[in-house]
Amino acid sequence: MGSAKFPSWRRERSSLARTGFRRSILCLSITVLVLFMLYRFGPFAMPYTLCSFQRGSISNMTSQKESLERFTTRSFADVEFDCRAAPQIGPVVAHRVEKVNHSFFISIADMGTSEKPNRNFQRILKGKLFQKPAISETVQKILYTLKANGLGTRDSIVVDVGANVGMATFAAAAMGFRVIAFEPILENVHKLCDGIYLNRVNSLVHLYHLAVSSAPGQVIMHKVIGRLDNSAVSATGATLAFKANEVIPVTVKSVTLDSVIPTSTAVALLKIDVQGWEYHVLKGATKLLSRPAHEAPYVIYEEDERLLKESNSTSEQILQFLKSHGYNQCIKDGGDRHCFKGKR
Repeated sequence: MGSAKFPSWRRERSSLARTGFRRSILCLSITVLVLFMLYRFGPFAMPYTLCSFQRGSISNMTSQKESLERFTTRSFADVEFDCRAAPQIGPVVAHRVEKVNHSFFISIADMGTSEKPNRNFQRILKGKLFQKPAISETVQKILYTLKANGLGTRDSIVVDVGANVGMATFAAAAMGFRVIAFEPILENVHKLCDGIYLNRVNSLVHLYHLAVSSAPGQVIMHKVIGRLDNSAVSATGATLAFKANEVIPVTVKSVTLDSVIPTSTAVALLKIDVQGWEYHVLKGATKLLSRPAHEAPYVIYEEDERLLKESNSTSEQILQFLKSHGYNQCIKDGGDRHCFKGKR
């Protein structure tokens, strides 16, 4: 029997509590060890580093980062635009594009004005799908032909310089191609984020809020309010078609394609639409363009002599530059030029 001050039942209870606590600690330790062994060596084993931390966001290493490193350097991966961390900056007006073999959604950036609303916005009110952009159909036809000839596989990437809201990017992603998309206008970048979500292509499309040029650094983009697709490096070029629109200069970081695309990465298609800056983009891609015929990308770029002149270049200058890198076939197709090596 215990004393009046410390009865025996209390000592026994304390002893049982201590024993139970030790058992709990032992069980917890064993559980943690088992989970760790399963995690590292079991059927659900994962890479040692689960997550990378980038500007307040967490990205899964086994999906986006490792996929991205197949065709970009690690340092370049760090500047990929994080759509999940970006705040929504405006309403989402999106719909499916009509009359393409592989359908997809796009989100429009410009609503237009009350006097002249955006054409696709009007189509929504009439219950119609978005009008098919010519570049979307062109991209899908080119990729289909390349695949048929064994020159473009799903291990190849599509590079979209001047992605706008994704007419070419999502046309390629809808066919299962991985895409690296560059867009210097932030409003358009957010619409590309809309498209990545709506088309469920987060693992295929890698987005960069960057300009592409002949040298890394910075460029001043001239943003055309109400017609963001006409924004250009040249202030004069930006207003050629819409002289009454307000133009706002914005400074954007620039990179070269050669600095971000490793030589080991297969590139099926290079599409460029940068309102007259095409020559400067190509000058920064000499390594890419110098690849052998069976490895060189099919090149499609906008050819507008007025815009090229405002950016201190000419269509002939571009053709001679491409020819010097082995592009012996260049065909005019509407407002675009298609160039490739050999016969296709």
